[in-house]
Amino acid sequence: MRVAVLVSGVGSIMEAIRDRGVTPELVLADRPCRGLAVAESLGIATALVDREGFMDANRTLYRERYSDAVLATLQDAKVELVALAGFGTILSGSVLEAFEGAMLNTHPSLLPSFPGWHAVEQALSSGVKVTGTTVHLVVPEVDAGPIVAQEPVRVLPGDDLVSLHDRIKAVERWLYPSVIVASQRCALPGTPWWSQINFRNELEQEVQQCRP
Repeated sequence: MRVAVLVSGVGSIMEAIRDRGVTPELVLADRPCRGLAVAESLGIATALVDREGFMDANRTLYRERYSDAVLATLQDAKVELVALAGFGTILSGSVLEAFEGAMLNTHPSLLPSFPGWHAVEQALSSGVKVTGTTVHLVVPEVDAGPIVAQEPVRVLPGDDLVSLHDRIKAVERWLYPSVIVASQRCALPGTPWWSQINFRNELEQEVQQCRP
């Protein structure tokens, strides 16, 4: 399966995916970032679809035009599975339709709790004892797609935004690649050849192998 990883930052999840034996066909970024440089150093094809070129005079993003440009780049690389890895631009329209059931994202909470940009802060302020990370399929509604995998992270006494987020990211870096690796052998939910039992078995094996 030809995988593209979409990044906006350091690219740590992209590196974790590669370390698990799945080398992306493409790493695409919405802005210049370290993730592109890391991918290039590893010999992975890269593409910069800079969101700065899709802003109006008020610096509002032309979201549909931007999504069309991302889709064209992914199609040129013959990508089959898209993994959003800290990608800072919300995609819409054509690219979501083209990769329905084949675009994954990771979120720092146990969805449906705490969707949106401030999930870790909300977990702390709400006083929950357990939060976590979720891998889910991407749909037009933000953080609302079918859940593929979740892993809990305990909120410890004295946790602040940095300490809790760091522990969530550590779990994310092994859970997300586990889903990608398992998806090489079984179709993802929402695709015509989806087999939930087989995928769940494969995923559980991957998670057990990587769980600290």
